[in-house]
Amino acid sequence: MIAFFDVDETLISIKSMFSFLEFHLRRRGEPSGTFERIAASLRASAARGVPRDEINRSYYRFLAGERALALADAGRDWFDARDDRLFNPRTVEALRRHRAAGDRIVLLSGSFFPCLDPIAAAVGADWTLGTRPLLRHGRLTGEVLVPMIGAAKGHAARAAAVVVGVPRAACTAYGDHVSDLPLLESVGRPVVVGADPVLTAHARRNGWTRLEPAAA
Repeated sequence: MIAFFDVDETLISIKSMFSFLEFHLRRRGEPSGTFERIAASLRASAARGVPRDEINRSYYRFLAGERALALADAGRDWFDARDDRLFNPRTVEALRRHRAAGDRIVLLSGSFFPCLDPIAAAVGADWTLGTRPLLRHGRLTGEVLVPMIGAAKGHAARAAAVVVGVPRAACTAYGDHVSDLPLLESVGRPVVVGADPVLTAHARRNGWTRLEPAAA
C-alpha cells in the first residue's frame, strides 16, 4: 500500500520554502530586509485571497536565474543547520509504522528539491512529488510545471496508486491544511494533522482520523 504525506506543517513543523529562502538569502549575503520584503509580498497575496497555487508560482519567480546545483547544495546545508525540532514527531512515528508494515512512502509538497531531497532521504521516502521548477542551462527560469498544490496532490496520489497497482481505498494520506483536502479525499484512510478548522470539520463529519501535534 501507499502512505502519502504532505510535508510542510504535516511531516515537518515549519514552512520549508520560507525557511529555506531566508537561509539561502542570508548565505548569499543579502540584507535581512530582502527576505522580509519577499515574504511580506507573498503573505499580502494570500491575504487578498490569491489562490495558493498562484502564490506558489510567485515564490519561484523570485529564484529566477539561480543555479539548480547551488540550490541543492544550499538545501543540504539548510537541512543540516536545522535542529531536531524540524520534524513533527507524531507524524514521523506514523511514517515509521507505515514503513515497517511495508507501505511505500510518498511525499507530496508545493515545496521543491532543495528542501524535499534531504527531508526525503532522512525519512526514507520512496517517492517525492514536489513542484518542479523549469530549468534552462542548469538555472531556474522562474516558472514551474504544475504546482503540487490542492487538486494536483489528489491527481498525483491517484496516479501513484495506479502505477503501483494498489487500491486507493487501502491507502493512507496525511495533511494539515484545507488545500490538502483533494489528497485526503483521494484515499480510503485520510488523517488530519493539526487543527485546521475545515479539515477538522471534515474529520468529525466523516469519521476521519485526527493526529494532534506533539505538545511543545
